[in-house]
Amino acid sequence: MNFLNRAGKFRSLAAFTAACVLTACGGGGGGGSGGDVLPLAQQCSPNNPYRGDATRATTSGSLSSEKAWLRSYMNGAYLWYDEMPSVDANAAQYSVDTTGGFYGSIDGYFDALRTPALTTSGQRRDRFSFTYPTKDWNDLARSGVALGYGIEWSMLSPTPPRSIRIAYIEPGSMAASAGLQRGDTLVSVNGVSADDGTSAGVDVLNAALFPSSVGTYTFVFSRAGSANLTRTFTAAAITKTPVLRTQVITAGDGQKVGYIVFNDHIAPAEQQLITAINTLRTEGVSDLVLDLRYNGGGYVFIASEVAYMVAGQSRTQGLVFERFQYNNKRTTENAAPGTPFYNTSCILNANFQCTNEQPLPSLDLPRVYVLTSGSTCSASESIINGLRGINVQVNIVGTTTCGKPYGFTAKDNCGISYFPIEFKGVNAKGFGDYADGFGANCTAGDDLGRALGDVNEAKLATALYMRANGNACPPVPLGLGKQALTAFKQGQPVSDGSLLRGPQRESRIHLPLQR
Repeated sequence: MNFLNRAGKFRSLAAFTAACVLTACGGGGGGGSGGDVLPLAQQCSPNNPYRGDATRATTSGSLSSEKAWLRSYMNGAYLWYDEMPSVDANAAQYSVDTTGGFYGSIDGYFDALRTPALTTSGQRRDRFSFTYPTKDWNDLARSGVALGYGIEWSMLSPTPPRSIRIAYIEPGSMAASAGLQRGDTLVSVNGVSADDGTSAGVDVLNAALFPSSVGTYTFVFSRAGSANLTRTFTAAAITKTPVLRTQVITAGDGQKVGYIVFNDHIAPAEQQLITAINTLRTEGVSDLVLDLRYNGGGYVFIASEVAYMVAGQSRTQGLVFERFQYNNKRTTENAAPGTPFYNTSCILNANFQCTNEQPLPSLDLPRVYVLTSGSTCSASESIINGLRGINVQVNIVGTTTCGKPYGFTAKDNCGISYFPIEFKGVNAKGFGDYADGFGANCTAGDDLGRALGDVNEAKLATALYMRANGNACPPVPLGLGKQALTAFKQGQPVSDGSLLRGPQRESRIHLPLQR
């Protein structure tokens, strides 16, 4: 989840509230160097509100003991441990050991330990490491459950006019039942304008758009050709549908083209993806458009399965999907063979164990069209990179991806899970240098005025045009606003907005599977 700050920009939830912390992937044990043999592990401050969610038995400690554990863990696990700044752990901003101030202190200390190094384009290289509450992470990663209304928000600009719109609606959610739809524009919340820049107004927007507790809010939306729509919602547990849409399109040449909207690499996605690929196989599709524009990543093993189901057995046999490069202290892990192209299912249970290993279906395709945006991140990018590593032609349509060739294994301590970047992922050719993202072969904007799956929607229409015209792009990029089109013509980076979500949904998580 992302929040408006008082300057009108967005920043991570962790910087604002103690409402989120992740449990270690793999049932809390996680990987990383040292694990629970680290000094002071699970010695918890009585003021840590999440200590009751710890994955192992705890003992009495303090904020200082938790910071000492964190520094020790980072020193062993962090990919750039040798670039960590010298930080005074006793500084006042990291030492508020009260129930209300604890999380801000420990998260602030974690944030201060990140490398300050920049990418070629000037972005901070580690803009991804984060913390999250154990229970909240388990709810999302295991079952796809998160607090909300069933709305995924897209924002065009961090400053007014922000143009906060609905990117998509979760099926069966309260927002779907209320008749809201993709493209509806937020006008106000409880009478506060979506472009409000005051401290009080921003607080209302933050609380309403990204609820951390049950609350009731009245939203006003605008929709082209309609009077303003007013809807009142009370935040509740929403189950996400990671594979939002599967359909078959008959192209101009009479061939069938498959289309899949895949939004989250979480555990429930696996069976949904298998069902989608089986449907497309039965229909005899000759091409696939894989829509990852809103997919921030998640489990690497699911990305590997997706890549296998696209490419098939003959193209992936004996080849690595992704190899992990850890820091130079982790010699054993650096010598490991990496993640293969998994050709069997897993179907995780609550203990992160595989329960149903069956041969995966595949489309056996030599090429794929992937729809992207700046919200296409991490494990989604590994699908692109992994397929290119075995010479599958990946045609990217949309805008430049987020640029995250890095991932984590995660470690829980005292009910808070820490996700420092631990590895860089490289494909079978040894390539993983895309910290500034994968650029599009053909640029296209996020056409919020049309439904996902509409053949005239800009990104899908561009992919179909490429297919029909020898991979040539339309003469003028589709779906770009005036400002974005001007940037494109001037050779500048093009943005078509970003999905408003937190770092827990922009991840590449290595989960050692018990296959």
